[in-house]
Amino acid sequence: MDVQTMISLVIVGMFAGMLSGLVGIGGGIILVPALVFILGFSQMNAQGTSLALIMFPVGILSVIQYYKHGYVDFKILPLIAIGYIAGSFWGSRISTHLPQEIIKKIFAVLLIVIAIKMMFFDKSNQKKITMQNSSRNKLNR
Repeated sequence: MDVQTMISLVIVGMFAGMLSGLVGIGGGIILVPALVFILGFSQMNAQGTSLALIMFPVGILSVIQYYKHGYVDFKILPLIAIGYIAGSFWGSRISTHLPQEIIKKIFAVLLIVIAIKMMFFDKSNQKKITMQNSSRNKLNR
């Protein structure tokens, strides 16, 4: 691996990590397209690399910061983790049996749907969530 590729990988990782810590996205939204379009990875290699990256050691510092500010609910975490583990297993099983072009299209449609929902249809729960977080922060101080 040449120096330019190594530097590119570090920069892509830093950008994905910053956005992950900033807005709570997984590395996939930034990392997968960057690995495919900038560094020439296959879709499957990019997805596998992204999944390997989100394992425990990488996210711990972000979790600590969010926990300090009262934004981590450990009561629901085990349930989400069980679903995440099962979902990631089945998602990867399905993905590895589909053509790469289909996976790219699914990924693109998902990003578009999420963007439209966030921009135009996600206003109703915003006040409720903000109030819950404010109450939680007051209790943790």
